[in-house]
Amino acid sequence: MGWFDAVATRYGCRMQGATQVALTVLDVLGYLEELPVCVGYEIDGVVTKDFPTTVKLAKAKPVYVNLPGWNQEIRGITKYEELPENCRKYIEFIEKEIGVPVTMVSNGPGRDEIIYR
Repeated sequence: MGWFDAVATRYGCRMQGATQVALTVLDVLGYLEELPVCVGYEIDGVVTKDFPTTVKLAKAKPVYVNLPGWNQEIRGITKYEELPENCRKYIEFIEKEIGVPVTMVSNGPGRDEIIYR
């Protein structure tokens, strides 16, 4: 388990033909001041935003962009607009990086703790 990997997620969405994404366990990030997001891989000194072939993957080092955290609990929030601004910016940044809309956001462990966009 690591920081969100937008490169691998974009590749996975492309391979599966995904038209929507559910972003889960967002509530556990609420205490962090910064949230790194992997936006590329450095391989032999060159940064790529494309998921590498298996041979090159072993040499890949993640390139991160740090986004500000929201430092508050989001459980119980039922509307996207009520999420903290930095939380919405995090979701929208991921959405832009992967090229697929995030239509569901999980903000707790319960099945009913999902915000639909």
